[in-house]
Amino acid sequence: MTLFYKSTRDSENVVSASQAILQGLAVDGGLYVPTEIPETDLDFKHLANQSYQEIAALIMQLFLPDFTQEELYECINKAYDQKFDNQEITPLVKVGDQYYLELFHGPTLAFKDIALSILPHLMKKAAQKNNMAKEIVILTATSGDTGKSAMEGFADVKNTRIIVFYPESGVSPIQKKQMITQKGENTFVTAIKGNFDDAQRKVKELFNDENLRSKMADNNKVFSSANSINIGRLVPQIVYYVYAYTRLVKSGQIESGEEVNFSVPTGNFGDILAGFYAKKIGLPIRRLICASNQNNVLTEFFQTGNYDRNRPFYVTSSPSMDILVSSNLERLLFYLTKEDTVKTKQLMDDLNKRGNYKITAEMKSALSDFFADFASEKETEQTIREVYEKENYVIDPHTAVATCVANKYEEKMLPTIILSTASPYKFPQAVLQAINNEGEKAEGIAALNKLETFAEIPVPAAIEELENAEIKHNDKISAEEMTHYVEKVLNLK
Repeated sequence: MTLFYKSTRDSENVVSASQAILQGLAVDGGLYVPTEIPETDLDFKHLANQSYQEIAALIMQLFLPDFTQEELYECINKAYDQKFDNQEITPLVKVGDQYYLELFHGPTLAFKDIALSILPHLMKKAAQKNNMAKEIVILTATSGDTGKSAMEGFADVKNTRIIVFYPESGVSPIQKKQMITQKGENTFVTAIKGNFDDAQRKVKELFNDENLRSKMADNNKVFSSANSINIGRLVPQIVYYVYAYTRLVKSGQIESGEEVNFSVPTGNFGDILAGFYAKKIGLPIRRLICASNQNNVLTEFFQTGNYDRNRPFYVTSSPSMDILVSSNLERLLFYLTKEDTVKTKQLMDDLNKRGNYKITAEMKSALSDFFADFASEKETEQTIREVYEKENYVIDPHTAVATCVANKYEEKMLPTIILSTASPYKFPQAVLQAINNEGEKAEGIAALNKLETFAEIPVPAAIEELENAEIKHNDKISAEEMTHYVEKVLNLK
């Protein structure tokens, strides 16, 4: 089998893995998916004795076949090194009768670091493979974590620039401070007067703007993406699902082949989609638990088959999930339509024009891999407090959403792995408010120091340094001004 990537909206648009990474978004507006699900026989007893890096090489080779093993190991070893404060990269911690997969040990303390530490290296190799001499411009909308992780990964990488847009009132103070103090001559970030969906919608328009694309070409530049619409972001995330499972096998908590559940805090649907692919290649997953916050558009979709973004937008304590248009859901729709690009495009056109669509009963019946529910703000706060009081373990609001929804799932007999997607130190005020109602009384370094007394682990250096970090990016624009901003930053004429 030779695996390529095809667009969800045009079956004739087929490219190699490296070309898909370079493009990010397909030129027809669709997302790239593998032409086949890789065939493999995962030996979990053997994998239990392998390192994160070794498992990453195995899984990524399956999905990125035009990269050699040597090339992948070079990228992996550069990505997963001392920048992570735990040599396991994504340690699995047992807390009570549940397991937390800690994905926040990278430089920006969020799960995005796992993929965005390696994406620049994959992109550089992809450019070499395809004789790409143009400057690659990474264009990204962020709901909080992608922006900082992407800028950290691409900062001062030769022949690249990165432009990030974030909602001015839709990220935590720590997330904002991380972005506006970002170093690197090739990094640019600006606040958007609106929410994440406004920024994401406009970024997609910029990718498909023929006039802008022509100007880019004339100036020897090309757009790509660091969002999870890029398969170079998605594939590395499959790895930690497999790794987590093998740690349970290694510790004797489960037998090889025994099923488990994963609970995933979900906004743009990329992280849980990686779990979907992990199941497709043979990981014994019973249910992927899709956990939403008060912006529960995905909960309604899985429960009713109706996707409707025409609803109130809530700014919550879990801002990375404050999303009403989940871009990666398009990839799942593609499979639900039995890979019908015409039907997939029609559904996405309906969403764009009317703000909603409804899948058929047959399509809905194919969603049995998933369970979906949501956690209110009150439930999120209560979960943080309960986990701390019962287990002396501190979790952030996103992880709390996943914990709360995992507890709502009726079939609890199987081991459940909860994806802990961010450090509590990224959201100190929300966590403190949940634990002892003192979140509003503490700001800045005071909040971090107070949280440290509860967490009983040192404030990460990357967060502590923010207190006196120099602000380098202070722009604020409307979504309508994003095109002009890009042209100005790139000096397009």
